[in-house]
Amino acid sequence: MSPHWNVNAHSVMYVLRGEALVQVVGNSGQTGYDGQLCEGQLIVIPRNFAVVKQAGDNGFEWVSIKTSDNAVRSPLVGRTSAIWAMPEEVLVNAYQISNEEARRLKYNRE
Repeated sequence: MSPHWNVNAHSVMYVLRGEALVQVVGNSGQTGYDGQLCEGQLIVIPRNFAVVKQAGDNGFEWVSIKTSDNAVRSPLVGRTSAIWAMPEEVLVNAYQISNEEARRLKYNRE
């Protein structure tokens, strides 16, 4: 699943089946969690922390409970992402990457 964060809600994720590598990172780069989650485990993901999940060989099924009935999820990639909306020049300067790398970062997940 592509990286995303919840703008206005915390999230409790409970693993129903399988396992996944899960990374949770705060907006200043601090690691909240970086490891494997398995069936029966849960994790609390604070709002504004980015989360990415990569399913294991046996798949991964989970349920997320948000602390807001109108939770806003914001993806890091794709047509509705913040990176998509940024001009290439901003990405080039902010991340010290080439124009080609900036284009790939913006458009590879269309």
